[in-house]
Amino acid sequence: MGFSKSEGGFMVKLLRNFALVLLLIVFISIVYNFRNKESDTVSALTASAVSAKEYKGVFIRDEEILLYSGNGALSYNVSDGGKVGNGIVIAEAYPDDEQLSIKRDKAKLEKELSILQKIQNPGTLESAQPANLSDSINESYRSLIYYRDMGNYQKLGEVKDDLLVELSTYQIITNEVQDFSQKISDIKSEIEKLDSKTVVSKEKIVAPRSAYFASYCDGYEDKLTTAGLDTLTSAMLNEVVDKKSTAPNVVGKLIEGYGWYLAVVADNSRKEYAIGDSISLRFDSYAETYPAVIHDIRDEKADRSIIIIFCDKFSYELVQHRAENVDLIKGEYTGLKVPREAIRFKDVTDTYTDDNGNEQTRTSTCKGVYIRKGEQVLFKKIKVIYEGSDYVLSEDSGDPEYLELYDDIMIEGVDKDDEQ
Repeated sequence: MGFSKSEGGFMVKLLRNFALVLLLIVFISIVYNFRNKESDTVSALTASAVSAKEYKGVFIRDEEILLYSGNGALSYNVSDGGKVGNGIVIAEAYPDDEQLSIKRDKAKLEKELSILQKIQNPGTLESAQPANLSDSINESYRSLIYYRDMGNYQKLGEVKDDLLVELSTYQIITNEVQDFSQKISDIKSEIEKLDSKTVVSKEKIVAPRSAYFASYCDGYEDKLTTAGLDTLTSAMLNEVVDKKSTAPNVVGKLIEGYGWYLAVVADNSRKEYAIGDSISLRFDSYAETYPAVIHDIRDEKADRSIIIIFCDKFSYELVQHRAENVDLIKGEYTGLKVPREAIRFKDVTDTYTDDNGNEQTRTSTCKGVYIRKGEQVLFKKIKVIYEGSDYVLSEDSGDPEYLELYDDIMIEGVDKDDEQ
């Protein structure tokens, strides 16, 4: 008994539809597996990391307290961290706070006058060219942003003044403004009015020798000295607090020498730090880092050591505290970032030539990752130069046996059939 024509057409359609469904299933399976494999990889990209640990740091310096009669309000001529010479007037005592206000206002006006006179100087205007000024303005603006981000406010102020001169000079030579003669005249008149109200200071505090200056005392000046470095204990350092004296007759203090010390209590059982190591210091109050050297290490217990660090750089920020949190930076590293979960171990056989010229083989267990290259899965070694909490940095050596930039690192496990 044969099939009718209609029944034959139905079977053809059924088989065709079945074949189409199978093709669709295969296609979906290929796309799914492709996407799944892609999602299980991460590109090896360059990253940087800093090896640092935070501690409580205690500043140790040779200091001498400066006092005055206590009568009157003090006006300082030297900023904190500034260097003074023998005979330099550090501060002056005036009858009341009004004189301090007058002095501040006068100093502000004199600075503004100096800037305007620099702009108005015929030599400045004659040598100025719009194109050169435009370049200088752009450079000053970039420097302004840089010093702002670094927290270097002294340099920030200097660059700000330079930028003001450049912008104002540009306005004059492009005829946006005529000049600043009237403004200069007005400022001179204001300074003369302030001079008429100024009285002579009652007392001058003079530096007896060359030193650095800080405008406060904290009571540790005769306790935390360089002569007592060998007698420091962790208990003494843990008790140090950051405070400032409120005594009415304190001017501040002179800081002797060209360098200072920082003491920290740390667990050095793993010998992370050694005498003579070069490190960098970064404090909570300032973004800049300071180069330093480990001067001494004294172990009190297996897990507790006193580390003495020496630095010869001074600044305003470094004399504002007695104790402050500090990062001890051992080094900065750049390499290829590898997730910890992707790291695998594999026995690798190498061929080498021995001392007699004979070719030999040896097998060793290597740390590395599996990478996907097209349809291949390859094992590549890694050389760890830094370890983070959930990743490591591997040296980018350029050796094809090791992980290279932009390799697709596989996160998931690898089937034996996939290995190449």
